[in-house]
Amino acid sequence: MKEKNKVYAVIDTNVVVSSFFSRNGQSNPALIIEKIFDNIIVPIYNDEILAEYKEVLSRPVFPFSPERINDVIATFKEFGISAERTPVSDETFPDPDDIVFYEIKMSVEDSYLVTGNLKHFPQKPFVVTPARMIEILEELNI
Repeated sequence: MKEKNKVYAVIDTNVVVSSFFSRNGQSNPALIIEKIFDNIIVPIYNDEILAEYKEVLSRPVFPFSPERINDVIATFKEFGISAERTPVSDETFPDPDDIVFYEIKMSVEDSYLVTGNLKHFPQKPFVVTPARMIEILEELNI
């Protein structure tokens, strides 16, 4: 059951990665993750999404500690909702790996998909950038 005064969203991997690079915690991706820690944004995920977060964040090219990675994933699990994919057949995706994010978003009504790569997803009002998600939260006064 959805709670009032919360926004439900699937967070694309690029937003999570970008949040880790925020020097002062004030970038829009970092603010999205902060809103999850503050229990304002309720992340929607499944095991595939969490596995992708872990795999990407753990790549040798990134200087992120396993503790920090595990902390973010644990927070998604603690404050989030695990959902089943709702298959879509009427949309096309440049990268088939992105379909899971869209299908998980489709499983929760009135939710968003937050991504830094709008071109990877169908142009829909619920597919938003981190900056737009922050604006939505401000418009809702939460």
